[in-house]
Amino acid sequence: MVLEIARRFLLVPMIASNVATPTLTSRLVNGLLSIKPLFNWAKGQARTLMIKRAADIGVDWFGRVQALMAQDLATELAAIENPELVYPDYYLRPFHAYDAGNLSWEAATEVEVAAYAVHARIWPDAGPQGDPRLRQSYHQVLQARIPTPPQRILDLGCSVGMSTFALQDLYPEAEVLGLDLSPYFLAIGNIRAKEQQRQVQWIHAPAESSGLPTASLDLVSACLLFHELPQSAARQILTEARRLLKPGGYFALMDMNPASPVYAQMSPAILTLLKSTEPYLDQYFSLDMAETLEQAGFENITLQPNTPRHRVVVAQAC
Repeated sequence: MVLEIARRFLLVPMIASNVATPTLTSRLVNGLLSIKPLFNWAKGQARTLMIKRAADIGVDWFGRVQALMAQDLATELAAIENPELVYPDYYLRPFHAYDAGNLSWEAATEVEVAAYAVHARIWPDAGPQGDPRLRQSYHQVLQARIPTPPQRILDLGCSVGMSTFALQDLYPEAEVLGLDLSPYFLAIGNIRAKEQQRQVQWIHAPAESSGLPTASLDLVSACLLFHELPQSAARQILTEARRLLKPGGYFALMDMNPASPVYAQMSPAILTLLKSTEPYLDQYFSLDMAETLEQAGFENITLQPNTPRHRVVVAQAC
């Protein structure tokens, strides 16, 4: 019965939905997702959709995952995991259709293929080039806003290193560090770094408390991180980023754009699937990023779209 109600709901026509301030549609979706059988069904549908889209663009989801699973993952994990780390509560809930969230090999080995699938439709002609094109659009803004190439960079929420490696390519003379809460992600990132003969210092730590020295960085970058955070964590991370930056250093983020018409016009069906994998989406969309950056000690704040769905925010440490 629950699933039948859900299916009927998901078939209603497309309507405007201002995600930035949860409307009746958004609240109804939240209510439906609070029903566990429906939540499980929705996240399963979201995962199936990603796998199908990967196949449509020629990405071998299962083949790539199997190749990673064949690596000596236990050794990689032991080399990078901080066994003393205490995970914040917000990180210990399902993310991205995984019951264990980011703390699993399943999530870690599927990050890359999922990124290609999710970003394939940012532009009508994107296909498998959607993900690299997205990162390039971010970097174009960085180059326009940051006059001097940074020499020491921290990639916050670096995941399996896709954003880290892209920053290395953008700034080949810089030292780039990658920080993430998931040791599983970092282990895969280290495998990829060795495959590509790259040197990266991986840090298994919370972005709220990195353990790095004060005023030691020229750029702190956060790529597709903040939509996965409750507002309390987002504020703490921005405060930590300000501590880490040298005076005049830059903080930059690239993420979903709450002002995008794509989200404002999203159908209840797609909104339900999206929210089933992104538990903090409402909090991200309702966060005044410019005001929060000012409160954290930043100035010269700019927000600009870089794709039909995403925005880049750049701010300078006071």
